[in-house]
Amino acid sequence: MNMKRVTRSRSGRMFAAVVLAVAVAIPLGVTGAASAATTLTVAQALAAQDGRTATVTGYVIGQPTATNTVLTSGFTADTAIAIADQASETGTSRMLYVQVTAAWRSTFGLLGNPSLRGRQVTATGTLTAYFSHGGLKNPSAMSLGGGATPSPSPTPTPAPTGTPDAYYAAAAGKTGPALRTALHGIIRVQTKLSYDQVWDALKDTDQDPANPANVILLYSGRSQSKTSNGGGANDWNREHVWAKSHGDFGTATGPGTDVHHLRPEDVSVNSLRGNKDFDAGGGAVAEAPGCYTDADSFEPRDAVKGDVARMILYMAIRYEGGDGWPDLEPNDSVSNGSAPRLGRLSKLLTWNDQDPPDAFEQRRNQRIYERWQGNRNPFVDHPEWARSIWS
Repeated sequence: MNMKRVTRSRSGRMFAAVVLAVAVAIPLGVTGAASAATTLTVAQALAAQDGRTATVTGYVIGQPTATNTVLTSGFTADTAIAIADQASETGTSRMLYVQVTAAWRSTFGLLGNPSLRGRQVTATGTLTAYFSHGGLKNPSAMSLGGGATPSPSPTPTPAPTGTPDAYYAAAAGKTGPALRTALHGIIRVQTKLSYDQVWDALKDTDQDPANPANVILLYSGRSQSKTSNGGGANDWNREHVWAKSHGDFGTATGPGTDVHHLRPEDVSVNSLRGNKDFDAGGGAVAEAPGCYTDADSFEPRDAVKGDVARMILYMAIRYEGGDGWPDLEPNDSVSNGSAPRLGRLSKLLTWNDQDPPDAFEQRRNQRIYERWQGNRNPFVDHPEWARSIWS
């Protein structure tokens, strides 16, 4: 029996995205009426928290009162609304917090207008954090209903190749260092999660297609209840595939909370892997059939060797040292200690070739893009780019 096909074929449900028009309006620091430009979904607006002026259309969910708290009844103030792509959205990480300044409170404050909940509104303002959460501040215009006609959203289901050409337009035709630079510029635009939000993300991204109440553990391959997460024996916890001590970035928002390299794993297996580099060989791991380990390295099971390689390569492209985090880079060593390096590169490239992305990995990449971070792992979409960059 082909265990890779059995354990990792993924057909999990996709949530249809309700289009949210985000039209980039006027350059930062310039006043005047907004002009229609490229339109985005709310996920893209959350990913573009860069101070630009934008027009955003979405459904009113409630009143945000803290980073992870949105009131849906019993409103206490008229100073902010949370909007989302879907009127039924419950995840605060997928909501945009819109400041309601004095000029707009009589019409758009929820304390005075509770019937606004579930209705569509359009606001123009600055895309920047609000309540330490993705937001839109200092609105210059607000109205009921939709704004400009939106352009198509990213396709919810990936094409057969798993490659959204528009997303990688800036990398088209490039190879080597030029490709690396282009990919970094693309994937660094993302929504950043808290370490607590990672729990919810993993329950979605790593869901067992045969049992939606469970997740699949990365190294063990075991299907386990989503609710059995924690620190106890046989619980599952958050495995950092790029070990956080390799660069000493911890679990602070940034590489330590990037779901593209965080996976569910059995507590004891996670501990056994520790911060070891990846390589072939060693003794069998009792709780993770097909995995091997020795004093300085860990070998994952065949079904996820390519997954591990592509997660490591993603981290190297995403974190280049220019945003306050270490410059992560794979090398051919298995004794990297606390340096921001992880090996063994030659083995990872071989695993990437031998274990191409399957339906589970492609679905996971799409879910992270659509629902959690707004960015993709380019090596899941284009495995061949690994050899182009690290040839």
